[in-house]
Amino acid sequence: MVDQLEQNPALKATKRDLSIIRYNSDKASINSKFKLEQNLFSFLLKGSKTVQYAGTKVTINPTQFFLLSAGNCLMSEKTAAPDNQYQSILFFFDNELLTDFFIRHPLSAWPLKGTFDDEPFLVFEKDAFLTNFIDSLGLILSSGQGLSQELQRIKLEELLVYISGCYPEVTSRLHKYSYNSDKDLLIRQAVTSNIYNVITVEELAFVCNMTLSTFKRHFAKLYGTSPNKWLLDQRMQKAAQILRESTSNASEIYLELGYENLSSFIKAFKQVHGTTPKQYQLIN
Repeated sequence: MVDQLEQNPALKATKRDLSIIRYNSDKASINSKFKLEQNLFSFLLKGSKTVQYAGTKVTINPTQFFLLSAGNCLMSEKTAAPDNQYQSILFFFDNELLTDFFIRHPLSAWPLKGTFDDEPFLVFEKDAFLTNFIDSLGLILSSGQGLSQELQRIKLEELLVYISGCYPEVTSRLHKYSYNSDKDLLIRQAVTSNIYNVITVEELAFVCNMTLSTFKRHFAKLYGTSPNKWLLDQRMQKAAQILRESTSNASEIYLELGYENLSSFIKAFKQVHGTTPKQYQLIN
């Protein structure tokens, strides 16, 4: 699978501590690998976007935007009809800018309501102010003029101050967050959250920030088997339960069990249970 960062030069990590860019595409993507070296505010304009970390994933539409913490993740993008376009405005920024922000805006200044320390992202709904804020940036960026570093800093500051006032809990999350989990915990989160998702073992290793060999070694130590066999067994146990307890047939359940086509599901079911789903349902 080609890395989305390689496909789109505009998305490559920058050596600058802050970059605000407009990203347009007429091609959908599925589970593109991203190594985010900076934090990212992603404002969706057209299409939909799904981001998947080791233990969780989120999908947003153009009425929303999100903040992603630096780290490895998978991204999928869908274009919007009728023009088949995907558009977004992206803020890449370093933790040093957050440190500077909190020096000038201490945590005690914000009435904290809670934290999101267990999630590698925050999702926000756009309001009238944020819609106008992004529209104004879009006009400048689409004109080809670009944004000076000074103006980019002012815009990031404006955004951070505004969302900190509207979402006070974000300041604690930004200030404290570090997504460096224990390897065993990270693997458990990744596999249990993705049992019924269409995802490869290589992609699971990626979102856990591990090489494929390291992931397989740690997985075998935890579960006593290979990732592929464990996922197969879990999915087929669930498939058998559904077939026994409902009138749903194989063509109605294969997608929800993480298979992209019916034939691969039937082959996997027969491998585990020694019979086809239809035959299994008839005798059970």
